[in-house]
Amino acid sequence: MPLRALLVVAAALLLGGCGSGNENAATVSRTTVATSVPTTSVPALEGASTDPVLWKADTTETALLTGVRAARHPGFDRVVFEFRNHLPGYDMGYVEPPVQADGSGADVNVAGSAILRLRMDPALDADLTKGSAPLTYTGPTRFSPDTAAVTELVRIGGFEATLSWAIGVNGKQPFRVTRLENPARLVIDIETG
Repeated sequence: MPLRALLVVAAALLLGGCGSGNENAATVSRTTVATSVPTTSVPALEGASTDPVLWKADTTETALLTGVRAARHPGFDRVVFEFRNHLPGYDMGYVEPPVQADGSGADVNVAGSAILRLRMDPALDADLTKGSAPLTYTGPTRFSPDTAAVTELVRIGGFEATLSWAIGVNGKQPFRVTRLENPARLVIDIETG
């Protein structure tokens, strides 16, 4: 047994002497390994839930949609609805598929295993105060953003001053809605799980 221990010590000394003579190389190697391991996790969204949310508008004037966009962030996806003049009221929550188009009641397919429906009131994507009723939102009415949780956004109606969109999600994830001004925006953050 003592001979085996002596051989192990001798081998360790021989291997230790085979280095490059550059002690910084070993330090850099150890540092690189240490920094490649994540040390923090992404916290859950404060105030997020899977429960429906409702907010009544402060005015009866119709809010005019000008933009819809979505982006990926660490731990959540963000969907933004931007308005020209002010914020509408909203009613948002998970619904069972199929989603029906406002007005016609026709089924609308939405990609994703869960669907958030956002109804904004009073709101439209066209200015009915002008004779030709020009569109205030000219972007896509169906698109799949490069995001983690959000699979598809689909306009499902603009009927009697109620503007509706469906947000397809890859599971019933907690979400929160934030109202912002200058410019007026509804910001929907959806956890990526």
